[in-house]
Amino acid sequence: MYAYIDGRLVFKSPAYVVIDANGVGYHINISLNTYSLLGDAERCKLFTWLHVKEDAHTLYGFADESERNLFLHLISISGIGPNTGRMMLSSITPDEIQAAIINGNVSVIQRIKGIGPKSAQRVILELQDKLRKEGAISGNSAPVAKTAKDEALAALVTLGFARNAAEKVLDQELNRSGGTLTVEELIKFALKSL
Repeated sequence: MYAYIDGRLVFKSPAYVVIDANGVGYHINISLNTYSLLGDAERCKLFTWLHVKEDAHTLYGFADESERNLFLHLISISGIGPNTGRMMLSSITPDEIQAAIINGNVSVIQRIKGIGPKSAQRVILELQDKLRKEGAISGNSAPVAKTAKDEALAALVTLGFARNAAEKVLDQELNRSGGTLTVEELIKFALKSL
């Protein structure tokens, strides 16, 4: 329902923030990861997800879309609700969670409070292929100058192609052409080859 809320940060604690957006104060639950990324900014923008239950409507906020996407993946697992998902994002960074899932590292996931061995295995089993297919979902790193190959690869992964296969096709075409193709040319070639 709400994609994001942008406004003046009125109150900030490790558990939630209050953002004043045009005279309406939104109480938004956050993870420690988001809390640390907010810093001391007076104005902030949080990507949100609204959890609707019979007795409550609860907003969850995230510093970037990649954290929200990981949260949505986590809560799609049976037995993991929004509070457990937020606890997971507060215990270790989204990058660490993603790496642990992709690499099948049960012990890292199991260290999170409220996650037992069976839950950790279920998270890895159900999300490993999805996260591998999506590739890195982190938005926390500093912006890097993207090459034509990087942009083409990101576009192909977004379209649903496997990252490894797309990267192989792009590398072959770049080697053949001497690396002078535009993003559009690379994508067109890859679409014909995949």
